Amino acid sequence: MTKVLIVDDEAPFVRTLALSLRAREYEVNTAATGEEGLRSCVEDPPDVVILDLGLPKMGGVEVVRALRAWSDVPVLVLSARHTENAKVEALDAGADDYVTKPFALNEFLARLRAVLRRRQPAPENPIVRSADFTIDLASKTVTTSHGDVRLTKKEWGVVELLVRNEGRLVSQREVLQTVWGPEYETETDYLRTFLAAIRKKLEPQPSMPQYFLTEPGMGYRFVLEPAVPAPPP
Repeated sequence: MTKVLIVDDEAPFVRTLALSLRAREYEVNTAATGEEGLRSCVEDPPDVVILDLGLPKMGGVEVVRALRAWSDVPVLVLSARHTENAKVEALDAGADDYVTKPFALNEFLARLRAVLRRRQPAPENPIVRSADFTIDLASKTVTTSHGDVRLTKKEWGVVELLVRNEGRLVSQREVLQTVWGPEYETETDYLRTFLAAIRKKLEPQPSMPQYFLTEPGMGYRFVLEPAVPAPPP
């Protein structure tokens, strides 16, 4: 069974969420403070941590930073804080995704499955196929029904990073640091330009992307199974 640790001090919410997860055959442990959560991660390591930001004493962002000092366990933030700054701070601290309360259970479960996929080793030569294109990460090629698609080196860097993290929210800073380098981590205009070019080449309707999605102010997500098309930034 997949082991989930919920770190949240809102007891009724924790009981409801734990019940929903156990009904889906997750093993659930809970903690009401950041200190308890960290201790639980040491004593009984979970497969994923579901973390609230508004914890007493040690806040959620501090918990993420402390975890990242020694653990790569996936962290899914659930918080009532809707501001862009709160989301960016949590992601930059090392959280893998961020869901605001209240939320739809099905969306939360999909996000949970996505962050859990981080623990699965990626195949050596993965080939990713969608209804509209095929991406070969080994040969660094992309094809559609119209033939090969030419991507620039930077476009390929963005595509590869997002595809290898399929389903996971990748922060703007992570994309910029990985593809361009640390000195470009604030140049978000680069990302808008390159994502527009990538969508034009790969999305069936670039103005309504289905695969390369934007979460405004936070980052980008590659979704292999398209959901409802989202507007571009």
